[in-house]
Amino acid sequence: MKFRLTVLIVFSLCLSNVFADEGMWLLGNLRKNKQTDRVMKELGLQMPVNKIYNPKKPSLSDAVVSFGGFCSGVVVSEDGLVFTNHHCGFSSIQQHSSVEHDYLKDGFFARSLDEELPNPELYVRFLLRTEDVTKRVLSAARYAKTETERRVAVDSIMNVIGLEVSEKDSTLTGIVDAYYAGNEFWLSVYRDYNDVRLVFAPPSSVGKFGWDTDNWMWPRHTGDFSVFRIYANTKNGPADYSPDNVPYHPEYVAPISLDGYKEGSFCMTLGYPGSTERYLSSYGIEEMMNGINQAMIDVRGVKQTVWKREMDRRPDIRIKYASKYDESSNYWKNSIGTNKAIKHLKVLEKKRAAEAALRDWIQSHPEEREKLIRLFSSLELSYSNRRETNRALAYFGESFINGPELVQLALEILNFDFEAEEKLVITRMKKLLEKYDNLDLSIDKEVFAAMLKEYQLKVDKKYLPAMYEKIDTLYNGNIQAYVDSLYATSNITSPKGLKRFLERDTTYNLIEDPAVSLSLDLIVKYYEMNQSISEASEQIEQGERLFNAAMRRMYADRNFYPDANSTMRLSFGTVGGYTPFDGATYDYYTTVKGIFEKVKEHAGDIDFAVQPELLSLLSSGDFGRYANAQGDMNVCFISNNDITGGNSGSAMFNAKGELLGLAFDGNWEAMSSDIVFEPDLQRCIGVDVRYMLFIMEKYGKAGNLVQELKIAR
Repeated sequence: MKFRLTVLIVFSLCLSNVFADEGMWLLGNLRKNKQTDRVMKELGLQMPVNKIYNPKKPSLSDAVVSFGGFCSGVVVSEDGLVFTNHHCGFSSIQQHSSVEHDYLKDGFFARSLDEELPNPELYVRFLLRTEDVTKRVLSAARYAKTETERRVAVDSIMNVIGLEVSEKDSTLTGIVDAYYAGNEFWLSVYRDYNDVRLVFAPPSSVGKFGWDTDNWMWPRHTGDFSVFRIYANTKNGPADYSPDNVPYHPEYVAPISLDGYKEGSFCMTLGYPGSTERYLSSYGIEEMMNGINQAMIDVRGVKQTVWKREMDRRPDIRIKYASKYDESSNYWKNSIGTNKAIKHLKVLEKKRAAEAALRDWIQSHPEEREKLIRLFSSLELSYSNRRETNRALAYFGESFINGPELVQLALEILNFDFEAEEKLVITRMKKLLEKYDNLDLSIDKEVFAAMLKEYQLKVDKKYLPAMYEKIDTLYNGNIQAYVDSLYATSNITSPKGLKRFLERDTTYNLIEDPAVSLSLDLIVKYYEMNQSISEASEQIEQGERLFNAAMRRMYADRNFYPDANSTMRLSFGTVGGYTPFDGATYDYYTTVKGIFEKVKEHAGDIDFAVQPELLSLLSSGDFGRYANAQGDMNVCFISNNDITGGNSGSAMFNAKGELLGLAFDGNWEAMSSDIVFEPDLQRCIGVDVRYMLFIMEKYGKAGNLVQELKIAR
């Protein structure tokens, strides 16, 4: 018992240190959250929290947007200019690129409003307000007897509450999200703008400098930014793309600081972090490591090898596959780093120590013991019961659902809804047809064959879908022969065949198309595998929710932030370096000197190639008002702000609420950050706004855009 008590004390002390740097905080709780407010002020915050978020008056959060639903951005001009990361705008830049107009390689700058490029599938989302609706949601589920009944009741009332918002105002979207593993629920009210146009993109030698080699690493020298503009109707309201639309005039414009930062400077980040699992049990973490993480590592590694080889050989393939490769490789490398960090930082051991402390607390409180006596044994058994199948599902998803693009096309066709609103049907038709513009069938065939081999190698034969039997019986086990036949006989390998489906050609039997038939078999197998573990999954969902609630009750005096779930969050901390391992210390910023060093070190590597004219500009040392105090040019900087995926493009503000730069990455040594925050190691990497403006004005000759900005004096 003495050992357990020691663990409890140590764990409690660890929690008491969270407030300085750790946490992705809900804006709706800021004014009530006196402890967080106090710590921010102690670290240097010079503005009241109601200037950060205020649903009744313009405030700093009004300048922050969800960019496309997958990144973040910040509004920086009265005419709706938005800064976000280059990798967040990468897909849009790629869509407008061709061999003749290679905006990925050369960059892009619209010299007038007429030259700004529309992006039909892109939108930005503004948060207007949040509201705690926990009581209403939980009251709807009070009579549920099973986890499934609870989920149905909760999902239904969440949907009802959200719809009430748009019924009152059609320009608004209401979304209810679950927090603390389904123990709390908040409504977020948004307004979306669907006309977002590309204005400026630096060349990839700036925006993607270092590519995969430098991804998730520090020191960094990547100018990861791009510029878009929001358009509205003549009443400044949301509108679909139209030549008649005008630049949007925002409620609040983020001011920009050219003063920079120093070691210990206060820094806060506002954005839309995707998801974290900070309160997940050790059983869940172990499943994640061996399941989805390892599947991404193995399967994407195979797929990307094929893509990269062809991208390096042919400029047209490089452009076609750039965005797909970028998206795939980002979380491939993330998974590698996460699994490595979990082991190196002994995350599982720390989680188990925390769980041991919770067990003791439950045992020492009769009312808790009565409710939770079987909590840990149930979690352990349920995770064990689904372990093998869940791992196979992870490989199945990566190999087939997220693997060959022919399968992805077939699945989209099977899910196509002709009965939807006409505008939506037309949009989806166009989106399907556009997929062929970025598809090379010979590459996709090679990927498909590789996926079939990799999946068969990694899972038990009982998880093999029906096509493997066909390969054995009809093709003598020759996977390549099967794939060649599939692509030769399917109608949907070409836009012409797809049009037969979209035009509802009665002579075309969709179900008999081999690619569609295959996809139906995959759906059936995927469903069967999921159903076989449904009971275990239900028990896990309930157990993790009870585990989360118990942990919060045990530390009732602590201020627990919820896991990230793609809603707007505030994180804060200070600018500062770190020591990744014994004998090494990393500074808190980098300069253009490092660009030259990496170009030399990686001579001949196209991932580090930089245009001679840009190198000449940087070597001149003429940085003007964008120089640091020593007359040099900062490129990137780091703080201990708490971020994760989705925070890409998030505004990084100083103590006065002035823009210092954009968050774009985390660091390799703390890749387990979605599971546990490591205060001594975890860093948020940002691109310095001064470097961004220098590239825009001096290299891109976009001084008129810089003039639009609100630069603090």
